[in-house]
This record gives sequence, structure tokens and C-alpha cells, in this order.
Amino acid sequence: MKIKLELFGASRDFSDKDHIELDIGEKASLNDLRNEIIKYLDKKFHGNQSFIKVVKSSAFCSENNEIISDNYKITKDQKIGIIPPIGGG
Repeated sequence: MKIKLELFGASRDFSDKDHIELDIGEKASLNDLRNEIIKYLDKKFHGNQSFIKVVKSSAFCSENNEIISDNYKITKDQKIGIIPPIGGG
């Protein structure tokens, strides 16, 4: 499935665009997506620990602008937003 990850806050440094497009497996969870983002960052930014920390501490929102948990099942191509913590918290 194709996920368009919309970037907000500190995550905007992950790309020169306002999003990243990722492919994930069928019936993946948000936690699986989080791991795919970390793999992407590891390849593109050579394991930048600051970026990885942002992903691990971020919340995510669905196309319906609802906060979703790590066990949220992704069942179709969709947009998901990553919302990093603000002010270090």
C-alpha cells in the first residue's frame, strides 16, 4: 500500500517536500509505518538519531484528522500525518 506521510513541525526536515511517500505491506499497523519511516531516515540521513527520536516520540493522525495509536490498522492507500512534539515535550 502507498502511504503519503504529511510532515509537520520538526519532521519537515525529513524531505524538501511537505510529505514522504512510502510503501508498506498489506494490513500494516501504524507501528509498522513508524518502523518504515525509521528505515527511510536511516538510509537517507545515515541513521540521524535526532530524526529517529522525533519519529519515536511523534503522534500520528488519520485522513479524518483523528489521533491514531500504534495498533491502528492501515487497510488502504491513504494520507497520514506525523505530528512531532512541540517545544521538546
